[in-house]
Amino acid sequence: MFKKLSVKIGFTETEIKVLLFLLALFLAGFTYIKFIKGGTEATYKDFDYSKEESSLLKSEQGDSIDEALILGDKDSVRKQVLELKDKPYETITKKEPAEKSINLNTASKEELMKISGIGNKTAENIFSYREKNGKFKAIDELMNVKGIGEAKYAKFKKYLFIK
Repeated sequence: MFKKLSVKIGFTETEIKVLLFLLALFLAGFTYIKFIKGGTEATYKDFDYSKEESSLLKSEQGDSIDEALILGDKDSVRKQVLELKDKPYETITKKEPAEKSINLNTASKEELMKISGIGNKTAENIFSYREKNGKFKAIDELMNVKGIGEAKYAKFKKYLFIK
């Protein structure tokens, strides 16, 4: 039977067997979904979340994160989420120095690293440039330092001066 069919269709006997098997699986699945399972459709209900929100706010813990967020208590949220306990948030962030406050020719590595955009490697590159070429004559000479381009230079030039 498969030989005659394979001559007419142009498939091998194995290919015909595989196609018949796949067709049988498809029909079995269709029959199961349509007739046995009954073709039930999912029903969706609208849910009112306002009741859940109010119960969270009235929780036993008076210092919950949700309540702190709603009341605008950012310090409380920071302590809970970031587990800072008694450390104020400001001690972790990098504070920018005052404008025109760091002399580029005499600044230490630590002073340079206080500026946003200048990390350990960039500070080292500034030191090595200063050792090779002597003191900076203009602030824009910083763009000759490896790793400092126009965008980075524009970010921190306001904190530096030359004497």
